[in-house]
Amino acid sequence: MIQSINPATGEEIARFDLHSPQDVDAALTKAVAAQAVWREVPIAERVELLRRMAKVLRANAERYALMITREMGKPLPESAGEIEKCAWNCDFYAEQAPKFLADEVVASTAHESLIAYDPLGVVLAIMPWNYPFWQFFRFVAPALAAGNGAILKHANNVPECALACEEVMREAGAPEGLMRTILIEAKDVAAIIADDRIAAVTLTGSTEVGAIVASQAGKALKKQVLELGGSDPFIVLADADIEEAARVAVKARFVNVGQSCVNAKRFIVEESIADRFVAAYIKGVGELKVGDPMESDTNIGPMARANLRDTLHDQVKRSVASGATLAVGGEFVNRPGFYYAPTVLDHVTPEAAAFTEETFGPVAAIIRVKDADEAIRLANQTEFGLGAALWTKDVANARKLARKIEAGAVFINGMVASDPRLPFGGIKRSGYGRELGYHGIREFTNIKTIWIGPVRSVAAK
Repeated sequence: MIQSINPATGEEIARFDLHSPQDVDAALTKAVAAQAVWREVPIAERVELLRRMAKVLRANAERYALMITREMGKPLPESAGEIEKCAWNCDFYAEQAPKFLADEVVASTAHESLIAYDPLGVVLAIMPWNYPFWQFFRFVAPALAAGNGAILKHANNVPECALACEEVMREAGAPEGLMRTILIEAKDVAAIIADDRIAAVTLTGSTEVGAIVASQAGKALKKQVLELGGSDPFIVLADADIEEAARVAVKARFVNVGQSCVNAKRFIVEESIADRFVAAYIKGVGELKVGDPMESDTNIGPMARANLRDTLHDQVKRSVASGATLAVGGEFVNRPGFYYAPTVLDHVTPEAAAFTEETFGPVAAIIRVKDADEAIRLANQTEFGLGAALWTKDVANARKLARKIEAGAVFINGMVASDPRLPFGGIKRSGYGRELGYHGIREFTNIKTIWIGPVRSVAAK
């Protein structure tokens, strides 16, 4: 049995029965059969499904946004934005997939050679709760365009959203069985990964879970794409536009109630302008409204689960104990649900929990440094390597510094965000592989070399 809990109230929304082993077996069998037919459908026809998916998402945007906010607690306007981003992703790949997957002729070889992109088969998608629609649709749109099928194992605190993802596919007219949602416990995932009917695995989740899934998929010799944790640095150099950097920094940390792998988490600021930045930052944080996520002017809703809030509070307490200054927040909000006050920790050192660990919630860590060299060194002093932001008016120098930052993406004078047009993913313990862009659509393809030798004529007898 799976419970759906409203994090704004702590009350149960609904209960769902788990799928039985027989249900899962039937889903896998149908997916394999459907994908065998789907891979032969011309790509020009496959992408029409993506266009219909976008239409279904937009037609039901209000209902789906309410569902997201009800199940995981993000403010309703952000949920609405998530649905529109899913639709945009579908439209993007509907337009670009034929070009991204077209055969490539290799002209430099002596004989005709080409590179083809064939589908792998049925991909198991293990998805998180923090962007319950976006995380799935950013995977499934390119995967389907490439000719694959999909099985979704979603986080068990968003079962309504998980089933709604399948509903979108069904309403869009996807072939029966090509995509299915399975409601199972985490302990049952290993058997699905090992099943010969699964060709590959994609996971967005914590680094700890990623290591488990990687070992399971590796044992079965199956392709994986892993998008895992992050402790993204937000570097502010002395010549930056301080007011603008602080304004963007507030959103970069507190969007989605701070529950995103690419939220900025460590704000590394040159000492000479640190007081100005911190003052502007705290002012912006103070203007955030904590409240009912269903209200349009709420900026900070509840955290998704009580245990996540407890973990975050422990990290704050340990950081303060190690010498950090609690500038604002650092406490539960006195109301029903799983709320945590927007929090700023100043004078954080590399020994603090807020520096060494991923803080998945509304807590910002300010680290003061003497110069750009120290900023880059501390930015890289982490096991993670997902995204990074760098603020300076010297863009030419920023281009050079960006090459020194160990991350899958560096945004100069902007906030890190995923974009269908750009590859997305990390290095180090933030995972491997890429989603989005043309790199993402090719992850779940067999990049096949086809070499064609000369045809010799046969003399007539």
